[in-house]
Parts: sequence; structure tokens; C-alpha cells
Amino acid sequence: MDKRFFRDTWVEVQLDYLYDNIRSIQSLTSHHKEIIAVVKANGYGHGAVKIARTALEAGAKGLAVAFVDEALYLRQAGIKDSILVLGVSRPEDVRMAVENDLTLTVFQEEWIREAAKYVTSNEKVKIHLKCDTGMGRIGVNTVETLQSLEQLTSEYACFIIEGIYTHFATADERDSLLFQQQLDRFQEMVKSLKQRPTYVHCANSAATLRMNIEECNAVRAGIAIYGLSPSASMKAILPIPLKEVFSLHTKIVHVKKLKCGQSISYGATYTTEDEEWIATLPIGYGDGWIRKLQGQEVLVNGQRTPIIGRICMDQCMIKLPYYMPPGEKVTLIGAQGDGFISIDEIAEKLETINYEVTCSISNRVPRVYMKNGEIVEVVNQLLSHI
Repeated sequence: MDKRFFRDTWVEVQLDYLYDNIRSIQSLTSHHKEIIAVVKANGYGHGAVKIARTALEAGAKGLAVAFVDEALYLRQAGIKDSILVLGVSRPEDVRMAVENDLTLTVFQEEWIREAAKYVTSNEKVKIHLKCDTGMGRIGVNTVETLQSLEQLTSEYACFIIEGIYTHFATADERDSLLFQQQLDRFQEMVKSLKQRPTYVHCANSAATLRMNIEECNAVRAGIAIYGLSPSASMKAILPIPLKEVFSLHTKIVHVKKLKCGQSISYGATYTTEDEEWIATLPIGYGDGWIRKLQGQEVLVNGQRTPIIGRICMDQCMIKLPYYMPPGEKVTLIGAQGDGFISIDEIAEKLETINYEVTCSISNRVPRVYMKNGEIVEVVNQLLSHI
């Protein structure tokens, strides 16, 4: 394994799978629709920079992040394409947006008034108006407020309303009543504007995969570009195959044979029932492989074997079916031989969603970027200074 990290635990990110997922998503949309690749939360744990570059190579026309800091991280990495900040930005940080060509989300009149103090009339601030049509999070929630915001914005030469958008709360569920209500509300709000912005978008991954909303000319693809279904209920009705981009691996670092009646790890929650081969793995809850995963199976030599005893901060133990030597590769998420452990399987064990699994694997686990079976780059944030 690459010597840019010195612990045998790593994430593999298949960039060619990401590329294929985006191309497949593009095939579902009308040709006039642009894909905005959502790379917030460090690219859902995959690594924002490499994900962003590959998404753009695959045909995405822009990127979306959660806040200004994430956008600046991409700019510092040399990415020059359009970046939309989806979350709330402070008015005084509008200067950073101007200097770094960032597009900001706006939904408050007081924000417009305050932000205008930090820019000149000759400078341009690109904004997208956010509508709250039923998510209950951020955004303008009435036609009257939206029209007032548009009018106020027009009074300042520095602001350019480049786009308008909303976000669906239930697009990944079979019951489409609330979804349709939100869509109808959004369409009403868009039509109420005096001038239609360049970009109108409302489809997240779930909506993009399920329907073609003709009134919009862009989609925001997030979880699907990483090869994951937006929800468990959608997996059976996905119109395209999705390839999981993320996998997690480690290696056995120690093996021992224990006699019957010996306990394993904190709290002695596991006791051997016979002579058993026990292996130690260098991964734990400090890496995001949390204690609730006790009992979860992993793949060794293509076979499933369980994690036993409580998971420690940096290590955990598994029960081997027979002796295997230190250095044997162990797959916690992904394929090995004929076996496969999906991110959804881990999410089900944790009683959560697949988004949280990839986001939870900490940055102290190196990301190894693969393309066509070859390593193209290794990112180890712990050793990024050397």
C-alpha cells in the first residue's frame, strides 16, 4: 500500500464509478438541464476536491456546497467553476463571495440591505433566491415576501438574481402528496417574479431520478452521484444502475488463539465459547467506525466474520473462522471476492441513512483515489504537510 500513510486502514474512492453515475443521471434529464454536483460535507465524506474535479469532467456545470468555507476550500484547490453556497452566509462575508466569484443563497431583505454596505455598485454579487415551500428550514415562504425581496434587490446595482430554487422534503418517499404540493407552490412562486432568473432548480437526487420537471433547467445531484439511493424505499425503483463509489478497508495487525471462557474488549461483552482465533483491526470509533457496529460482519478472504466485543477508539476485534496471518486485507464496506457489504447495510445496522455513514468516516482515514483499478492519488490529511 502507498507509503503516504502508515496505518493499514483506508478508504477507496472509485472516481470512474462517480463519472459513470453522473453520466447516467445526465441521460435521465432533458439535454437543456444542467447538473449541479453537490459536494458539501467534504464530498459526503469522499473528498470534495477530487469529487468536484471528476464531477466537472463528467459534465456537471457547477458545484454546490453548504457554506462559504467549503467553497473557499475548492477555490484554494484551483477549481474555478461555478460554486453555489446553499446555506446561510453572513452579510459581511459578501466580500469573500465577490473576490472568489461565489454564488450565495439569499432569502432575507435585511440581508440584502446589510450586505450592500460591503460592496460597491460596480461589483457584482450573484445570488439565488431560496423558497421554503414545505421543508420548514430556510427560505422565503410567501409569494408576497418573494416579490418584495425581488423588488428590494433590484434597487441595488450590485446584486444579480441568477437563480431561484427550493428543496423537497419527501421526494424520496412513495407518497407524493407533499412533494406535489411543494412543486405547485414553487411553480407559483417562480411565476410571481417580474423576471425569470437564469437558473430555476428544485430537483434533488430523488426528484431527478423519479421525474423530469420541465419547468426547471437545472438539477442538484447529491447522494446519487456517489452511487447511493436517496432512500431505502427508492432502491427497487431506481431507473438507472448506481455504482457505490466509497469502500472502506483495513488489515489484520495481530492474531491470537484464545481458550474457551476468555473475554474480549471493554466491558467483557463477548466471551469465547470454544478455542477461537481472534484478530485485531486498526480501526475504531475515532475513525467513525462507531461502537454500535459491534456484531456487524466484515469480509476476510471473501468470507463474512463478525466484529466481537466493544469497538475501541482506534481498534476492534473480529472472530476468524480459522487462522489468518497479519496483513490479511479486511473489507468493512465494499466488495471482496464474491462478498459485498453495502453502505446501506451499515446504515441499517446503525438505524440511520447511508448519507451519514460516508460522512462519519473521519478525515484521519486516508482517501485513496482509484480509476480503472489504479491509484491516481492519495490524500492523507494527517500528513498533508509533507
